[in-house]
Amino acid sequence: MTRWYTEKKKEHYYKQAKKQGYRARSSFKLKQIQKKYGIISPGDTILDLGAAPGGWSQVSTEVTGKEGLVISVDLERIYPIDNVIFYKGDITDAATLQWIKDTIGSREVNVVLSDMSPNISGNYSIDHAQSIFLSEHALQVVHALLTYRGNFICKVFMGESLQDFSNKIKPFFQSVKHFSPPASRKSSSEIYIICKSFKKNI
Repeated sequence: MTRWYTEKKKEHYYKQAKKQGYRARSSFKLKQIQKKYGIISPGDTILDLGAAPGGWSQVSTEVTGKEGLVISVDLERIYPIDNVIFYKGDITDAATLQWIKDTIGSREVNVVLSDMSPNISGNYSIDHAQSIFLSEHALQVVHALLTYRGNFICKVFMGESLQDFSNKIKPFFQSVKHFSPPASRKSSSEIYIICKSFKKNI
């Protein structure tokens, strides 16, 4: 057993996730974002990008209820979750976006969640750049699918391009905030951009 795994098992949120039936400690990040910003509402249609292993989808369905719908996309397969439709694919692929459009039909996407993370190389500059790359694609999905006054959450690694990316988002939302949930690891460089009330075509 590696030291990393031993330390991980000791973490409070890891233990809480196991205890409460969540698939990942990241579930508590979304719960904390939801408590502070009220991103998700009952009955919403949610698009969860980078969904594996499904922790954010679990939290989303708790809030949306049976009248809502969660569509989850990831390169890795996730085990079934009630009221969640999963697609194994690449969000940078046009075919994936088309599948989402076909699946939601006449429904409007109320919230886009992006907890996507690149494969960590250990090179901070490369990892930051890849994180921005994925976030740019998440923003493209927002422009394609998010309804008027919808909300968007996006995880980004902190670095030199963070502010430029945040400034790129700001004209399209009434409110754009940076937030580091308490459930994030103290050593993590991740930050969440919380975007509320999409202006759609401005």
